[in-house]
Amino acid sequence: MNTIVSIDASSAERLEVVRSAERLAAVEADWMHLWHRTDALIFQSHAWVSAWWNTVADRDQRALRIGLVWNGDRLVAIVPLAIGKRKGLRFLEWAANSYTDYGDILIAPECSLSALQGVWAQICDAGGFDLAFLNRLLPGAAARKIFTPDVSRGIRLRPNHREEVSYRVAGPWKSGAAWFEDQSKKTRQNYRRGIKALEETGKVKFRLLAPDEPLQPVLERLAALKRRWLVQHTRESQLFEEGTPVLAALVDALARAGLLRIFVLECDGVMVAVSINFVQRQVMMAFVTTFDPDFSRASPGIILIMDYIQWSIDHGLGMVDFLCGAESFKNKFATQGVILQSVLGTRTAQGQLAFLADRMRQTVRHVRGRGVVPTP
Repeated sequence: MNTIVSIDASSAERLEVVRSAERLAAVEADWMHLWHRTDALIFQSHAWVSAWWNTVADRDQRALRIGLVWNGDRLVAIVPLAIGKRKGLRFLEWAANSYTDYGDILIAPECSLSALQGVWAQICDAGGFDLAFLNRLLPGAAARKIFTPDVSRGIRLRPNHREEVSYRVAGPWKSGAAWFEDQSKKTRQNYRRGIKALEETGKVKFRLLAPDEPLQPVLERLAALKRRWLVQHTRESQLFEEGTPVLAALVDALARAGLLRIFVLECDGVMVAVSINFVQRQVMMAFVTTFDPDFSRASPGIILIMDYIQWSIDHGLGMVDFLCGAESFKNKFATQGVILQSVLGTRTAQGQLAFLADRMRQTVRHVRGRGVVPTP
């Protein structure tokens, strides 16, 4: 069921909360028009959200809560949220949250702040969740308008201790070769040794996949390699489970938007490392990178990263963004890091109890970190 309510009789702005797949599909054209107008990232596109919603394995355990603001027949704001379940709690979070590195809303300049806050209030009033948790917020995220201190409608969102980091590579290099020479002597030597080790098996080739190359073999190879890595590190991810369509759907969204860049490192025609990237705002963004552990001695994943960094610089891109995650290889090459913040609010007694328990755990960690023994 979807709800549309006028703010007042004199306003042309209307509010809507999308809760069905049918309505989500129906607003595609308007959503994409606003997405282009606001120059938003792919994570806030209709293609990305619908690719996730149409393929997510546990959709019966989730619910859409996508807020829309209309000005007449023009869509002027989108708050793309959904409800998911974790650890016995229901979370209001970004739609496609598991695959969204930067969460945000879409808002046109003519959208009023009162309408934006009004649609947030409607989402909150619709209920169905215990906690609202919006994470991975860039410093300039438009979503911050929802939880300014003077907001009086809907659930109050406050800064949360959970933060993530986004590492980037940016600098004054005129060429990829200049960037390479700017690396440490050890890094350059390791790169050359890795290439030499791979060449013992066969001819080594770095390349960008052509737009007309079949994607399925590449995605199957990447998913298989990623599953091996996950098993070795006792982790799980629905994105790479055999037979699941979500990875292909997200990559298709990137391809249809004209953003997709897939880089491979081949040894004697066999892919030993793969990176699914995309380019937006003159930035190379690295979505998924993996390598064949059978060739780990040569560090093919690092070789591939160094190759696509050089490719990006040579093709005039201003930055390489490794997106979320503090993996050591990202910090190795990064020249800057951006802290991604989160906000949280409670709606139910269960949510409030979970919040208080989490705050208590944080207090204990803080006290222990300072070496202070709490008095009995």
